[in-house]
Amino acid sequence: MTVRPATVDDADQTGRVHVRSWQVGYRGLMPDAVLDGLDPVARAARHREILARAEPGTATFVAVVDAAVVGFASVGDYRDGSDPDGAGEVYAIYVDPSAWGAGAGRALMDAAVAYLTTTGPRPVRLWALDGNERARRFYERYGFLADGSVRTHPIGAGLDVPTVRYSLQPA
Repeated sequence: MTVRPATVDDADQTGRVHVRSWQVGYRGLMPDAVLDGLDPVARAARHREILARAEPGTATFVAVVDAAVVGFASVGDYRDGSDPDGAGEVYAIYVDPSAWGAGAGRALMDAAVAYLTTTGPRPVRLWALDGNERARRFYERYGFLADGSVRTHPIGAGLDVPTVRYSLQPA
């Protein structure tokens, strides 16, 4: 497995990974109609737009096995302007369910944290869907701690889901 910066050419594969990971990982946590209605082509178009725009201070990494993208992570500065400590944020980290447990998530998180701390130690934050125990265990094993912040996140169709913030203080 290799981890490398994503390119626009990866968008079709990251779109598929994004949709498959939601459909499997969030089943029972979100309405089936929302999950079943996810479109990998539309998601790929959104990924293509994000990758082409490449905002300063952001990065997307992909985990690749045998020329296939099996996961991706997108990172940048923390998006909540009320955070005074210069934190970075893991905006998204998803691994195709067929590759769960094979090390792609860990490798992507390593790349994400390394990128966010290139200028020195700073807190790294992420938001996890409350109830997504698999992801929350992964973050906790990595060293993230739930810091008590909670909020809802809109998922479309007028629906919001509860999320929990995790923080990591790299050494």
